[in-house]
Amino acid sequence: MKYRQLGNTGLEVSYISLGTSSLGGVYRDFEEKKGIQVVFTALDHGINLIDTAPAYGATKSEKVLGKALKQIPRDHYFLSTKTGKYSNTDFDYSYERIIKEVEASMKRLHVEHLDLLHLHDIEFREGIDKEVALTEGYRALKDLQQQGKVRFIGIGIYPVDWCREIMYSHDIQVMICHNHYTLSDTRILELLPDLKKTGVGLINAAPMGMGLLTHRGPAAWHPAKEEDKRMFQKAVALCDRAGTPIEQLAMQFGVSHSEIPTTLVSSPDPDEILKNIKWGSQQPDMELVNEVQHLLSPVMNKDWIVG
Repeated sequence: MKYRQLGNTGLEVSYISLGTSSLGGVYRDFEEKKGIQVVFTALDHGINLIDTAPAYGATKSEKVLGKALKQIPRDHYFLSTKTGKYSNTDFDYSYERIIKEVEASMKRLHVEHLDLLHLHDIEFREGIDKEVALTEGYRALKDLQQQGKVRFIGIGIYPVDWCREIMYSHDIQVMICHNHYTLSDTRILELLPDLKKTGVGLINAAPMGMGLLTHRGPAAWHPAKEEDKRMFQKAVALCDRAGTPIEQLAMQFGVSHSEIPTTLVSSPDPDEILKNIKWGSQQPDMELVNEVQHLLSPVMNKDWIVG
């Protein structure tokens, strides 16, 4: 496992990190025992950063993860979670709610402090929560940080322009930016000069495009139109003909950039985690990457607005 510096935090994180949206059943049902084993498998193979959120399965992800973490020494991992969004219908970035919910998250996770805490999906609901999130919500995160309950604070959002805006307007140390370094979207590269200038640590997420870059395809809630999904299935077929599953190519590409400190990968199956770790250690076939990106050029860097 390779490790990289996470901005100016001083944290040296594994270049592949564990996302736990799958442990909330976001993409499909799973066996809880296997979900817990995913955590053990990841840590046993060198992954040291784990990310979750109360919104994943309406606290299910945090609860399942917590069952694993209570069996693991606290100094064996860095832990990240999010706040402000608690389910697909429950958004509240007020100061009091965040203070209350972060305490609840730590209880579910069986920890006394968080390494990273992010304001979650503040662009949802057409951005109506942005002002409250970046005033009251941000103040709550700063207070939690000053109290020693949180080491580093940041945001976990989708819009690249908001990422850039917030890293300059607020004293954040980390950010999760998802779906912007994949075979079909490389807009995260636009942020690299700003990240270097500000020292904000970047966590890349969703290298398989929320399921678009898989044989299974995206979940029913994904906003892609049917004609777009058919185009991605053509990319799946192209990779099959080349003898490389698109999941493998997507994983290899997603972790290949040396200036991206870490990339979150999520699965409820320990065997899939092992497979992703193996794939991530290999260089992508850039000729095949170019063919796939040419095929996907009509949807390259297309916005997939969820929520």
